[in-house]
Amino acid sequence: MENIALALEEFARPAVLLALVVGSVWGTVAGALPGIGTVAALIVALPFTFGMSTEASIGLFMGIYVSSVYGGSISAILINTPGTPQSAATVLDGYPMAKAGKADLAIGWATLASLVGGVFSLIVLIVAAPILARVSIAFGPAAIFAIIVFALTCIAWVSTGSTIKGLLAGMIGLFLTTIGPDDLTGYTRFDFGQPALMGGLSLIPVLIGIFALSEVFHRAAFYFAAKAPDVTNVGFRMPPRREVLVRVPQFLRASIIGTFVGILPGTGATAATFVSYSELRRTSPRSDNFGKGEPDGLIASEASNNAVTGGALIPTLALGIPGDGGTVVLLGVLTIQGLTPGFDLAQNNPHILTGAFLLILIANLIMFGLGVLGARIFARILSMPEPVLMAFILVFSIVGAFVVRGNHVDILICAIAGVAGVILRFAKYPVAPIVIGMALGATFEGKLRQGLISADGNVVEFLSDPIALSILGATFLFVLVSLVRLLSKGADSA
Repeated sequence: MENIALALEEFARPAVLLALVVGSVWGTVAGALPGIGTVAALIVALPFTFGMSTEASIGLFMGIYVSSVYGGSISAILINTPGTPQSAATVLDGYPMAKAGKADLAIGWATLASLVGGVFSLIVLIVAAPILARVSIAFGPAAIFAIIVFALTCIAWVSTGSTIKGLLAGMIGLFLTTIGPDDLTGYTRFDFGQPALMGGLSLIPVLIGIFALSEVFHRAAFYFAAKAPDVTNVGFRMPPRREVLVRVPQFLRASIIGTFVGILPGTGATAATFVSYSELRRTSPRSDNFGKGEPDGLIASEASNNAVTGGALIPTLALGIPGDGGTVVLLGVLTIQGLTPGFDLAQNNPHILTGAFLLILIANLIMFGLGVLGARIFARILSMPEPVLMAFILVFSIVGAFVVRGNHVDILICAIAGVAGVILRFAKYPVAPIVIGMALGATFEGKLRQGLISADGNVVEFLSDPIALSILGATFLFVLVSLVRLLSKGADSA
């Protein structure tokens, strides 16, 4: 009770709630504007956190993180263009419903499903994160190493397109963390004789460049005029209660899938959305209507992708392992604020954890309110001239890259990462594994070397830890089952 009272005292302040509201509004707008997405929305807000309190910073970022996923459904329904990759499956039934003159009802279904998925995953987060954080103290170097191996495997396997490209992208991220001083020996590695690289690479400038700047460069290369919505009845209409009650099993199934997939480090909401859509299409009694404007399709997409937000925060807050690209940025913000996710956060700052849970709940309620009141406004924002929007992102990206360390070299690194991000997109390499690999790289190397030193270089003894063996066994089974399914699918197609 003391913990809850302190959390309410610290996080119920007007400045924190204002930051949460501003974050929720910006997240929804950024999600609705095609091409920005959750990570870019978080990055644009990053410079503002340096003058804010810890609680207000968390409020701002929780608001953006929760609402930006929902915002992508608005453009998916109104203009057949998902604002975020997480809403890619929403267009399959949302846009046909809008073309049939039910845009307001489609937004109503998407908003309700988003709220249900977000609250469901929050309940799981409240139960699981503190428990996992407290037992994480029993995780030795080998166990943490095994968890990161599992995370990198998940990243590679669910990457869009080639699994090999996903693995290579993750390896690039791991390599980037080796540039600069070695934490154990103090020697400088892979600086290639460049003084600018002697201090190593900061995660935030690379992340900003590879996501936000590469998006600006990519859209500049393929500039097209934004088209106005061509649907009618734009607004919000709550679905009839009878139809909602009939679809309770679909809400529950999609929320469970989204939460579980979100817990797996590196998988993300896009994977959860298509897994959920495929599962509900297989099990729904209205499966024949999928793709024609079926509300079950909207539930499958929106309940699952919003459930991922709570699921992805479980490994982030409990173990310091980011669940997706958005939590990579959030992890960076917590680090800047002097907070270490995991046992330290649960033991020494439990009110921060409780306050974060409270803010997520309020953010979901604000998101629902924005959907009810702001659907028409967001439809007008979609017609904003693209050059104005891209210029806005460009300015804040440069500022965000500079203020982390106050080093002008980080601006150059950010620009190089932006160019590299565009090249990787053209080559169809996923960029998310790079930043997640970079976020995990230092811990991956440190735990590996720490464990091998304690085991006198004996790999067998290093991996004899029961927790590590269990996780590595699960990783092996995950890869084996995925390979069998891939081979059987290839045999069927042949």
